Amino acid sequence: MSNSVDLVLVNPNSRKRIYQSLGGSIAAVESPVWVGLMSTFVQGKGYTTRIIDAEAEELSPSEIAVRIEELNPSLTAVVVYGHQPSASTQNMTGASAAVTAIKSSNPDRKVLLLGGHVAALPKETLSTERADYTCGGEGLFTLTALIEAIKGGRAEDLDKVPDLWFWEKTGKSKFSAASAPLLKDLDREMPGMDWDQLPMDRYRAHNWHCFGDLARQPYAAIYTTLGCPYHCSFCCIQAPFRSGEKALGMKETTSSYRFWSPKVVLDQIEMLVKKHGVRNLKFADEMFVMNPRHVIGICDGIIERKLDLNIWAYARVDTVKDNMVDKLIAAGVRWLVFGIEAATDRVRTNVEKRFQREEVYETVGKVRAAGINVLGNYIFGLPEDDVESMQDTLNLALDLNTEFANFYSAMAYPGSQLHHIAQKEKWALPETWSGYSQHSVDTLPLPTKYLSAGEVLKFRDQAFQTYFRHPTYLAMVEKKFGAATVGQIKEMTQHKLDRKFVGASKIAA
Repeated sequence: MSNSVDLVLVNPNSRKRIYQSLGGSIAAVESPVWVGLMSTFVQGKGYTTRIIDAEAEELSPSEIAVRIEELNPSLTAVVVYGHQPSASTQNMTGASAAVTAIKSSNPDRKVLLLGGHVAALPKETLSTERADYTCGGEGLFTLTALIEAIKGGRAEDLDKVPDLWFWEKTGKSKFSAASAPLLKDLDREMPGMDWDQLPMDRYRAHNWHCFGDLARQPYAAIYTTLGCPYHCSFCCIQAPFRSGEKALGMKETTSSYRFWSPKVVLDQIEMLVKKHGVRNLKFADEMFVMNPRHVIGICDGIIERKLDLNIWAYARVDTVKDNMVDKLIAAGVRWLVFGIEAATDRVRTNVEKRFQREEVYETVGKVRAAGINVLGNYIFGLPEDDVESMQDTLNLALDLNTEFANFYSAMAYPGSQLHHIAQKEKWALPETWSGYSQHSVDTLPLPTKYLSAGEVLKFRDQAFQTYFRHPTYLAMVEKKFGAATVGQIKEMTQHKLDRKFVGASKIAA
């Protein structure tokens, strides 16, 4: 059977394992941004691609393997990313199962694993999974060079594939030592996602994104930038951008933060609106609201093109400038997500979040006064946390009373500085990749200097219950979004999560 496709890109399915009952109708189903971008890039180099979005289509590992055999690609790439950088590791659960099924079906099938988690641990991933190759970098140039090497049939060509880990005939793992640059000309070489191959009718917005409306489809997620200029110690976003030898510990010398032009972004948005009826839109950039020229350029374009949108995006409390807010609301930005993380200064400063509590109140107040809803992200169990500081964070969340909130336990995600610290200090880490999920049965956060992992997790779960059942919060939601939305929140709090590492067998999500 001849190869009919050069590359198949697989978005694996881990939803039920890592979200438990929340993986049903509550969880969002997002368009796989990196899969779509990689397909566009590879096609631009003259190769053929196919996409299998196993999460959206709810495919089992064996069903993925059947699809792969039907397509018979030269290379299969299982892409390990998630809704945000921290979700990459937990998605290794589905990625591992997919690779195992593909190789069990056909041991000769060439399989590459790549993505944030893989870039953080390329050698370890190659050693523990059945993939033929892993990628220690961003992956774009790795894909095209590896396709060429496989099609050429010369084993020695693998040494020339940038950021590649592979098995030698002797059975030892080897790094190619070739280093790929980060892709710079995004407009020309990767102008948007390969939407034509994605099951657009399957994607669904977050429940909070559509408060007051409840129509969660159609939905799409896109990038307007790549990378991040910040290096928060708990975040693993930089892992895939440390290309080549940098993945092995060399100092990073270039910024990972890059932009698409407003015109390219706007053309993609307009296509989504007109062709697919998309109104609910996520700017998946780790930090969309940062560069004023970029942000205002996109907002002005949306306004000029008269696109009716319900957008959410990430921001920091120290990046929202006064001249941005009116533009954001006029362009349809209805939600901004802020990484507030912790209330106590010593806890926040210890993880490189260097802003003051007063800035949080000022920025959140300014944004909400303009008519933009706020989602606050909070982390319990950072290294300096104790019971008092975690309660301080919960009190801050209750006082801000934002339209939604996410409560996380601190995790030592591979690729983050916290992971390096945890290994050095010999702190207990999850024994399974699903243990890095915030919602799985075997979730295992980090201990702090003062608290055990189980104590942190128990506090987190109780904080969720306290916040979303608080009378002040529910009254605010009813006033802003209506009784139906309050009912939706109450239904959400009824979902129970089994927890292995806390005393109670079932604690509210």
